[in-house]
Amino acid sequence: MGDKWIGAALSDPLRILAYPLVILRRDDDTKTLENIESLVKTHQPDLLIIGLPISLNGTIGPQAEKVKSFSELLSRHLNIEIIYRDERFSTDEARRKMNDSGKNNKTVRDDAAAAAVILQDYLDETNPPCCQP
Repeated sequence: MGDKWIGAALSDPLRILAYPLVILRRDDDTKTLENIESLVKTHQPDLLIIGLPISLNGTIGPQAEKVKSFSELLSRHLNIEIIYRDERFSTDEARRKMNDSGKNNKTVRDDAAAAAVILQDYLDETNPPCCQP
């Protein structure tokens, strides 16, 4: 969740595959809450996975504190569970995946693709492998 843009992603109903959904312009808190509320009403997720910009040395810096503060407001406003995920390198991974797939690499599109990377990591960690021998 950046200062200018918020990338959003969804998973399929079985929680196997994440995909980019939309990029929201990060305006003031009220407008941003309204935009996210609209997405939540439309897609009805059980919880929100929010990327936390942890510093490279593993500490929670000022930007991560801003994200946590807004996320707590969001959780109270929408009455929805929030789970934080380390978002380090998610944009780099999203760009690599977009380049590998031949997609045009635009900064705004990176945010939604990075959101899908963060969500996919969560899905992969929380879902047991379906077909192991």
